[in-house]
Amino acid sequence: MGIAEGALWLMGRPVRHSLPVSADAANRPAFLLRGHPELTVEAMPLSVDVPTGQLALVRPADRSDKPHLPVRGDLAHIGLAGRYFVPHYAVPMPHTLKAAGVLRGAGKPDGEELRALTAGETFDVLDIAGGWAWGQAQADQLVGYVEVAQLEPQA
Repeated sequence: MGIAEGALWLMGRPVRHSLPVSADAANRPAFLLRGHPELTVEAMPLSVDVPTGQLALVRPADRSDKPHLPVRGDLAHIGLAGRYFVPHYAVPMPHTLKAAGVLRGAGKPDGEELRALTAGETFDVLDIAGGWAWGQAQADQLVGYVEVAQLEPQA
C-alpha cells in the first residue's frame, strides 16, 4: 500500500499528513494532532466485522406481552435495561391507592379488568398520561393501568 502526502487545512493553515492511498473517507482521521504521528490511519485502522452469509431468524421475538413484565413498546422498568431495548426506561414511583379500585389492561374506563385493587395497596407508577397511570402492583407484580385520581404518592 502506497503512502500519499498532502495537506489538510486546520483553522485556515495547512497541516502536512500522510495517509495510505487506499484510505477511504470513513477511515481518514477527522483531524491530525501535531506531534502525534502514532495517531494515523495506519496506526489505528478502523475495522468492522461484518457477518458473511445469509442472516435468518432462529426463534420468534419476545413480544413482552407477559402480564407481570413492565415493558411496553416505548417504555420499560429501569430494572430491565440491558435485557429489553426500548426508547425510555423509568424508575418506579410508589403510590398508594386511596380507595378500592381496578387494575385495567388499557388506560380507559372500559379497558379489560385485570383484578380488583384494595385501599392502601402499593402501585409502582412508571408512566402517567391522560389521567391514567401505567405501572405494576407490588402485591403480585401484575402490570396495568390505574386512574391517577385513585392514587397518592408515598412519602
